[in-house]
Amino acid sequence: MRVLVTGGCGYFGDLLAARLQEAGHAVRVFDLASPQPPRPGVEYLRGDIRDQAAVAPACAGMDWVFHNVAQVPLARDRELFWSVNGAGTAVLLRAAAAAGARKVVHTSSSAVYGKPARNPVTEEAVPVPLEDYGRAKLEAEKLCLEQASRGLDVTVIRPRTILGHGRLGIFQILFEWVSQGANIPVLGDGGNRWQFVHAGDLAEACLLAAARPGAACYNCGAERFGTMRGCLEALCRHAGTGSRVRSVPKAPALALMRLGSALGLSPLGPYHAMYGEELFFDISKAKAELGWEPRWSDVDMMVESYDWYMNHREEVLSKSGRSAHRSAVSQGILGLVRRFL
Repeated sequence: MRVLVTGGCGYFGDLLAARLQEAGHAVRVFDLASPQPPRPGVEYLRGDIRDQAAVAPACAGMDWVFHNVAQVPLARDRELFWSVNGAGTAVLLRAAAAAGARKVVHTSSSAVYGKPARNPVTEEAVPVPLEDYGRAKLEAEKLCLEQASRGLDVTVIRPRTILGHGRLGIFQILFEWVSQGANIPVLGDGGNRWQFVHAGDLAEACLLAAARPGAACYNCGAERFGTMRGCLEALCRHAGTGSRVRSVPKAPALALMRLGSALGLSPLGPYHAMYGEELFFDISKAKAELGWEPRWSDVDMMVESYDWYMNHREEVLSKSGRSAHRSAVSQGILGLVRRFL
């Protein structure tokens, strides 16, 4: 197939482009950022997802379109959430339809669910996002449904929090603290069940979704997972640096997180408060309809991500200009918080 990957220079988009190329597809990447480094044999087009004049030629001649461009929560820019995640998706969908694309696979977010009333969360749960990032991603999903009603074959993939080798962003702070033997906080007792998804497993779900005709929506997450405390304690044991998991009072911690975020003193945004809540998906629909079988457990992917960071730490800390999920993050006030754990 001739395939387009929007956001193909970001963390997941780049991995997805590589997986598609390995499967024998002809890959084109569309991104505002530049590849670091470019993948041999991949065609790169640079442009803004909000620019119809740039997006239309990117979609021309494509059989499958994988839409991954998004302003992530770390951006904390309400205007960009709506213009990129919302309006940009509308531009992409119109261009894909006009180009006669056979399939569009849209990568959404579990943030659309907000704080779910019950777990596990199925695709039938009513989305109630808590903040602008989640609301903009839900708006993008509504645009997908609208285009599907007009005949465009669109599948929405809702992933849990993505991990895997090379995944940084807020996890870079965690890995840096563990590497230095600092204690790691959990909100409350950390007994909330929490589910991640490995980037490789997610890429496989996207490929399977592209090959399945018919508009649909799938929740994707690990099949083997446990509590937040259990996952972090496993990471600390693996690292062997002396880090320990420490409980912090939930209500005061959340209040400080909100204040630090509002004042621009912390990289944590409103959605990161969910790390103290229980959130996991029912993935039976993806398994039954796509034949998807996630291989990675939460602990395995956390350990793999940490090991990758330790092997590439100097490179990560010396580079800038990459996407938010492939870069080191300024700790801000969190650098002071660690002293009291």
